[in-house]
Amino acid sequence: MTTDFATDDYFKIDPEPHLIGDMEPINHFPGVQMWWKAIEAIKRPLLTGTPPEFFDGMEEWEMIKTADPGSLLKAMDKYGVDIACLLPESMMDTTGYTSRWCSNGEMAKIVESNPQRFMYQPNISPIKHKGVKNTIWELEYWVKEKGAKIFKFYPPEDTYINDPDLWPFYRKAEELDIVLDIHTGFCWVPPGKSKHAVPLQLDDVARDFPDLKINAFHMGYPYCDDLNMIAMGHPNVYVSLSLLVPWALSAPRKFAKIIGEALRWVGPEKIIWGCDYAGFGAQIRSAVMGLRDFQIPEDMQKEYGYPAITDEDRKLIFGVNLGRLLGVDTSQRRVGS
Repeated sequence: MTTDFATDDYFKIDPEPHLIGDMEPINHFPGVQMWWKAIEAIKRPLLTGTPPEFFDGMEEWEMIKTADPGSLLKAMDKYGVDIACLLPESMMDTTGYTSRWCSNGEMAKIVESNPQRFMYQPNISPIKHKGVKNTIWELEYWVKEKGAKIFKFYPPEDTYINDPDLWPFYRKAEELDIVLDIHTGFCWVPPGKSKHAVPLQLDDVARDFPDLKINAFHMGYPYCDDLNMIAMGHPNVYVSLSLLVPWALSAPRKFAKIIGEALRWVGPEKIIWGCDYAGFGAQIRSAVMGLRDFQIPEDMQKEYGYPAITDEDRKLIFGVNLGRLLGVDTSQRRVGS
């Protein structure tokens, strides 16, 4: 297998590269300060166990947090990510619903600067708080006026995934044939509410809207088994490895269980990769390396019935699955274009 990430055989689409924006004007909010304190704690489980060899070949700029889209594109080129579906952070609960961290308009300017490599991913959160009718108008605008195909809903800042008040929104999303990325599992960063994102709630949505293409971020962690059961039964529910892929490097047997269970219950054709990029090139590096070079240990294959990860599986997970949902031709690489 080639060591050149930009010329390997895997067309890569990242559905979760976050645009944070300029935090300085809002850092004084207590909710924002609470969020940052949680981030410091999150570093421990995400980074502990990272092998020293991971840093071989890493450049200094990859460890510097930046909101510069040029740095994101530089990391995409280095690690062979063809398309990034740019996701502006909302997190309005952290500011008492007075300000967003990054607007959809700011995201659009970056996408339009390089439409070959970037795709719109408007963040339509918080749906209920700002009004379902207003959200439906926004959804239709981005689809009909801008051609957006993928959107993000972040329940922790809003309401339960299966809140009946959201049904008109889900109906419109199904009608417009979009891909809807939904944060599932714990919110990781308070003041967001974890109870709003429990993956079991997806069962109600998928049952009533069987043609709505749902991509569940973070594998519903730590409720991965629950999400796998839901995705097994609902053909329209996909599971995303975003945030968790670096564990392939730092906690390989833990990651083997996560992806192994998904392969057994859901199948490789409904697993979607993701970086969870938030300003560090190293996050793209770990997500690419994590999936490209990982294999489930043979003893776990034997004892748990996990299938070995094939080259075809990697192609599906890295980009072919999401490309199919988005109508993207994944036969021609876009890196360097």
